[in-house]
This record gives sequence, C-alpha cells and structure tokens, in this order.
Amino acid sequence: MKRTLMLLLLVGSSGAYAADTTPAQLQARWTATAGTTPSPARGQQFFSTTHGGEWSCASCHGAVPTADGKHASTGKRIAPLAPAYNPRALTDTAKVDKWFRRNCKDVLSRECTAAEKADVLSWLNSIK
Repeated sequence: MKRTLMLLLLVGSSGAYAADTTPAQLQARWTATAGTTPSPARGQQFFSTTHGGEWSCASCHGAVPTADGKHASTGKRIAPLAPAYNPRALTDTAKVDKWFRRNCKDVLSRECTAAEKADVLSWLNSIK
C-alpha cells in the first residue's frame, strides 16, 4: 500500500501534463467557430502587432516563438510557443483557453475572436 502511494505521488509530481488536444485540433476548432479559412500571414501579423497598446504577443514570446520568451513585466520564462519547438505547447485545452483569454486582454483589451485564434494557430503550426 505504501509503495503504491509513493509511486502515485512520484508520478503525480513528475511534471506530467494534460495532453487532451493537439495544436491542429485547436486550429480546427477555432476555424470551425470562425467559419473562415485561417491565414498564417494574418496570424504572424496579428502576433507581431501591438494593436494600439504597449504589448504584442511577440513582446513576451519573441518575434518568432521558437525559443524561450520572457514575460515583459515579470521577467518569468515562457517556453517556446511554436509546437515544432515545444511538444507540450498548445496541448492542454484549459490552459490554452485560459492563456488566450488573459493574453488577448493584455494585448487587445478584449478577448481574441475565433478567427484571430485560428490565424495565430495556423502561423504557429506552420513554423518548422
């Protein structure tokens, strides 16, 4: 009994993550919701633009999010966002929804639309 409990504790604290989706599935979800064809070019432009504020997505994630980023105000490390460079990126639906909601509000002062999310995902998925 003690061994089983110890094993469960070790597995639970091993840095496991919930992988309930894929970046392609997320892109398909938002594409279907938006009812439009996503554009990697629009996604890259959206990612790089400040939208009238101080920050863009690139402010923290880097112009091309293939390496660690750093939060603009806290300095906290942010893992690469491009799925080809981080296999854990965009694989947990709850976290992706949470961070899109928070980060869009920081960058746009509103939530992102499904079309904007689909565009950004199409660009991130195209980065090799």
